[in-house]
Amino acid sequence: MTKRRRNILFLMTDQHRRDTLGCYGGPGAHTPVLDGLAATGVRFDQWYTPTAICTPARASLLTGKLPFRHRLLANAERNVGYIEDLPRDAFSFSRTLRDAGYNVGLMGKWHAGEHLTARDFGFEGPHFVGWHNQIDHPEYLAYLQQGGHPPYEIHDRIRGTLPNGGPGNLLAARLKQPTEATFEHFLATRTIEMLREYAVAVERGTPFYLALHFSGPHLPYILPDEWFDLVDPATVELPRSTLETFEGKPPVQKNYSAHWTYDTLTPEESRTLIAVYRGYVALLDFELGRVLAALDELGLTDDTAVFFTSDHGEFTGSHRLHDKGPAMYDDIYRTCGLLRVPGEASGEVREQFVSLVDCTATILDLAGLDPSAAVDSRSLLPLMSPGNDQAPWDPAIVGEFHGHHFPYPQRMLRTRTHKLVVNPESVNELYDLVRDPDEMVNVYRLPEYEEVRNGLLRDLYERLRARGDNFYHWMTSAYPVGDLSYDPSMGGLDDDSYPVRA
Repeated sequence: MTKRRRNILFLMTDQHRRDTLGCYGGPGAHTPVLDGLAATGVRFDQWYTPTAICTPARASLLTGKLPFRHRLLANAERNVGYIEDLPRDAFSFSRTLRDAGYNVGLMGKWHAGEHLTARDFGFEGPHFVGWHNQIDHPEYLAYLQQGGHPPYEIHDRIRGTLPNGGPGNLLAARLKQPTEATFEHFLATRTIEMLREYAVAVERGTPFYLALHFSGPHLPYILPDEWFDLVDPATVELPRSTLETFEGKPPVQKNYSAHWTYDTLTPEESRTLIAVYRGYVALLDFELGRVLAALDELGLTDDTAVFFTSDHGEFTGSHRLHDKGPAMYDDIYRTCGLLRVPGEASGEVREQFVSLVDCTATILDLAGLDPSAAVDSRSLLPLMSPGNDQAPWDPAIVGEFHGHHFPYPQRMLRTRTHKLVVNPESVNELYDLVRDPDEMVNVYRLPEYEEVRNGLLRDLYERLRARGDNFYHWMTSAYPVGDLSYDPSMGGLDDDSYPVRA
């Protein structure tokens, strides 16, 4: 694999379901741009987020470290006592690129800390706070005024009713603006302007990393009529998992369903939400098309690697849930991942288990830099060679969660055939993904799955110990993980009490 200093364009959405893309088999998808990117690069079919929540996932991308290691474990808006920022001296790929002579820009959502900004980590570009489109940002307001666009205004809101009788979270609404006035169009326009500036620098020998981070299709889905109505709700088939009963599952899932007011919505409203969500994805695809067209126009395509991914997925009614939360279903952990590297594989699919955190080492590798400081990240470039779909890789992947509205530790081990979720204070979960791809039936306690269950518990335990994730301490005493090679009391006062494995 070449070590030349590639330009890098990193395109990222927020809370994006993989089944909304045509290249992932999405029904009725309106994603010609992203499908085209997949057709000219590599589509990763087993791409996962390390954690299905914005700030920890984005901090993992920035540092190449898993959440348990970087310890930025929750969004600031719902912080439950964890740290709110990475240390100022934390390793980041962005500062490493800048130190190596790259222009480094970010346009759009930051949400990788509360007090430190993207500029603190070496990025150029305006700062946009929080999880949502910052419609009161001075640059956006100036953009509207300069373009003669109408102000942000919404109507026809869709929301459910909370258990206390109050109004639920806003889920969707119509936007009284044309496409050209949307925050998404504004971000794409500003990205193109920055791309033009960087193109001039490329002529002088300075490569670039430029990221465009949309806040959508994160709810609430706020769209102009042309996108709100793009998909006919009558054509939407509700996911099979909307038949979820929560029987034999952690009670928190049913509580989250009530929090997101799913059962207070009509089936027609649920179909409308899915339709509007797909319309949101179509809008983002359109805006990404503008950016990629500018890349072509500027003559940069042949020397620019292009990523597309999301920080995590979204329920959109699956399992009678919205948003994300303490449930480790594929809807929010298995996401979309596309990568195009000029001169490498084109139109190919990879089945290896890879992660958002692997982008960090890949970015450094593309820049010809040492990726070893991204300690939990593995460069994807070996998978980019044409026909290299059998490259040896890890046969499983681990996910983690630490809480959102409240502390809630979870760990997941996902293989091709099964998924194990350990919930220390609740019911553990095991899904047979061959018989039950929708993860409807928890088979953890069934006797016929004892061998599979114990094998996965031991596998997860050993993986957590190897990486230094202290979650394994709970597993030591609670589950049949085999003989121990250490004193689990950590006291050193009674060393002869435990048989020690040779």
